[in-house]
Amino acid sequence: MMKRLIFLFAVISTISVSSCKKDDAVSCTSCSSPETSSFEVCEENDGNASVNGQNTGTPYGTYILGLENAGASCGN
Repeated sequence: MMKRLIFLFAVISTISVSSCKKDDAVSCTSCSSPETSSFEVCEENDGNASVNGQNTGTPYGTYILGLENAGASCGN
């Protein structure tokens, strides 16, 4: 019984640690337009978009939509 409890605790701890690591990941996509060279837009942990490491203060989805509405093409 004690071995099972220790094993269960180890499994839960591993899952907890690995799920926290995923939260730290920043996802990025490349964008380009006829007027600009390619650039990278990233979604920061706070949900905002960043360009060249600078947080734009704008939600990622809103920022990407604005770029696409202006003629940019964004994709992974």
